[in-house]
Amino acid sequence: MTTDQKDFKEQFEEWKALTEKLLAKFPEKKEEFVTSSGIEIDRLAHPNVLDESYIKKLGFPGQYPYTRGIQPTMYRGRTWTMRQYAGFGSAEETNLRFRYLLDQGQTGLSVAFDLPTQIGYDSDDLMAKGEVGKVGVAIDSLDDMEALLKDIPLDKVSTSMTINAPAAVLLAMYIAVAEKQGVSQSEISGTIQNDILKEYIARGTYIFPPKPSMRLITDIFAYCAEQVPRWNTISISGYHIREAGSTASQELAFTIANGIAYVDAAIEAGLAVDDFAPRLAFFFNGHNQFLEEVAKFRAARRIWSKIMKERYGAKKAKSLQLRFHTQVAGSTLTAQQPDNNIVRVTMQALAAVLGGTQSLHTNAKDEALALPTEDSARIALRTQQIIANESGVTDTVDPLGGSYYIEKLTDELEDYVFNYIEKIDDMGGAVSAVEQGYMQREIHQAAYETQKKIESGEEIVVGMNKYTLEDEPKPELHRIDPELQRKQIEKLQALRTRRDSSRVSARLEALRQGAQGDDNLMPLILECVRDYCTVGEICGVLREEFGEYTGV
Repeated sequence: MTTDQKDFKEQFEEWKALTEKLLAKFPEKKEEFVTSSGIEIDRLAHPNVLDESYIKKLGFPGQYPYTRGIQPTMYRGRTWTMRQYAGFGSAEETNLRFRYLLDQGQTGLSVAFDLPTQIGYDSDDLMAKGEVGKVGVAIDSLDDMEALLKDIPLDKVSTSMTINAPAAVLLAMYIAVAEKQGVSQSEISGTIQNDILKEYIARGTYIFPPKPSMRLITDIFAYCAEQVPRWNTISISGYHIREAGSTASQELAFTIANGIAYVDAAIEAGLAVDDFAPRLAFFFNGHNQFLEEVAKFRAARRIWSKIMKERYGAKKAKSLQLRFHTQVAGSTLTAQQPDNNIVRVTMQALAAVLGGTQSLHTNAKDEALALPTEDSARIALRTQQIIANESGVTDTVDPLGGSYYIEKLTDELEDYVFNYIEKIDDMGGAVSAVEQGYMQREIHQAAYETQKKIESGEEIVVGMNKYTLEDEPKPELHRIDPELQRKQIEKLQALRTRRDSSRVSARLEALRQGAQGDDNLMPLILECVRDYCTVGEICGVLREEFGEYTGV
């Protein structure tokens, strides 16, 4: 028996052992998986001859380098989390939408916050005028968070919150609501986006300069490692990088480079890599180039596992595993012929599933026009449910693995990414590259090239620059209550009247003192939140101490 054969046999036996261990906890959904013709479906397909190259590049699911998935059985045991992104108007309205989606079979929550909340302003701030509740739910205080999560058991539902600059504040509010439900910090699960670097690069909802922002992030890492062990402390996001116009390789490269920066910052803050790395998560875009997207997700896992093992010496298997959420591409949705968006979303979601996503959001057909109606949100959820239950793609692990073209794309994307990372390393890392505007320029150029192709007709967008209609029917759209801001301000003013103002002042002063030193700020922010300090008040103190970022 050759060394290569021994390596394969050892890997194969390890995979079988991992599989049996997982099956004891999460049995597969069926005793037997067969096609409509009665053909048995293997858990994993692989070539008859497994050489060193196969083991090195692909291996088995649940094993380094995780190209074929992070779990030995993938969706045969557990379907991905169906986590529809929702949030609009008041906390009470959004709570009703959450509960509707859960009743319809959604398996996790995903919260969209309005713009004032995202940039740390209360609803009665002059900067919030005209924006309250428009692109997400307005959350000013723990009072709103309690209403948002009313009658939702936080020990049973995991929640993702798309919040960055004030991520520590919203996480503290979630913890405080759980406490009021009698659920301990150790029992809650979910994710905060908490990815400030991509805000500087592509999105713009930043507050503080890079250095204090990175401090807040590593404070969350340290706090959750001890107190909230089931919480994903960051969702390193390529989604918004892609929405800003990047290519697939740029999305992957810049996201991974940002991930390296967060790991570096945490280590510099004194954290051991295996203490925080298992709770790092990623967030990718599911775009139109179907096969490239499948390859992108597979390459992402392999790249990250290599970086964590070879660059940082991580030992735990979970430190090496790239776990990711996918949202399909909002930038590809068209206002023209919005029903076409259902087809786009289906293809993009299928690519994410074939690429091995851990959770998924499918956009509604009308999101290029307005916030989703209840009907369009249900269709978006049904899209995931049909893929999961009717397509058969979940019956075997990594069904496209071994395709000559998929493997070529996976290899080439990996090469592109490592070339970009080398350039960014030479600049001093992602933070320095952001400060120099490098990633921003690369994305702008890619977006410009794409726009030229669309305008010339070289790149076809069905229903927009080809196969158009002269008279399109106008769909029914979701509308926000025009009185919302007034009602939200009245609610906020009532809160300020009834809370203990002396305790609020004391909590904010303690936070100020902590910001001036080097204490972990999470416990101080949590104390502020428990006494109903508002998002604007907490962020206001930090603005005064840290300053505001004004861009490159």
